[in-house]
Amino acid sequence: MRVFNTAATIAMFATGALLLGACGEKADAVTATSNASASADGAPYVLQGTQVWSVPDPVSGRNYQVFVSLPASYEAEPNRRYPVLYVTDADYAFPIIRQIARRVNLEGPVVQDFILVGLSYAEGDKGAESRRRDYTPTPNGPNNSAGDIHGGGAAYQTYLKSQALPFIEQKFRADPAQRVLLGHSYGGLLGAQILFSDPAMFSGYVLGSPSLWYDKRHMLGVEADYARTHDDLKAQVFMYVGGYEVPGSDRRNTSGADLVADMKTLQGNLLSRNYPGLKVSSIVLEDEDHLTVAPIGFTRALEAVLPAR
Repeated sequence: MRVFNTAATIAMFATGALLLGACGEKADAVTATSNASASADGAPYVLQGTQVWSVPDPVSGRNYQVFVSLPASYEAEPNRRYPVLYVTDADYAFPIIRQIARRVNLEGPVVQDFILVGLSYAEGDKGAESRRRDYTPTPNGPNNSAGDIHGGGAAYQTYLKSQALPFIEQKFRADPAQRVLLGHSYGGLLGAQILFSDPAMFSGYVLGSPSLWYDKRHMLGVEADYARTHDDLKAQVFMYVGGYEVPGSDRRNTSGADLVADMKTLQGNLLSRNYPGLKVSSIVLEDEDHLTVAPIGFTRALEAVLPAR
């Protein structure tokens, strides 16, 4: 089971802590109380029912962990296979999505049961340096990150395909036909990279506030290159972005990039291709910025790509 460093999680994503601590969650209230009574005062809070597995990359020599949360029905239905939601930036996104999936189904099924897999940062790396390297498609990082390593997205994609996905599908009753990748910011950029280079890796892609601005909108060119050589793109794509993710004078606006316009441009380009196998939709979540948009974006994503049947 995973022990999360609460302080680090808050530093990475303050809104996640607010969600995890929200009152009114009947099931979680019982769990939290029973955990507290069984632990010594001051012990770390433990997410019961979660697992952590090491899945190293033999090429780079880096070790990555995957965090796993199985649905409540997993043991009771031994012949059932489940869709799998893989989420980048697992250190903050995994516990948030886990709680959202439980909460929205409290009064009836809204999203279907699924296996949640969190893709963590490389051990020994700071989160920021791991994601800068692993989630970006070219070495041409932004001007304010000179000296940082970027452009390892292709190598990390190979690691996911050759190591992480096979590990999950050999160890758990995962349905290979129902893989969904969810990424936010640079994670959304990684999702777009995989979508336009090896779309069959996943059946669904959630591109949350994707950093399409990266390297002079490099990914829009990659999409155009894909369109020139393909007549179909079999995938379900859902994108979200916050209404404040545009240039402006408010402290919540982005400093330069217009993520709303970039998302709409990508969606327009995809729709213009008339791919018979593509389903694409998006939403602009008003009154949300690049940080606050994630929890509600995750919720809308689950409803869109994993609706209850």
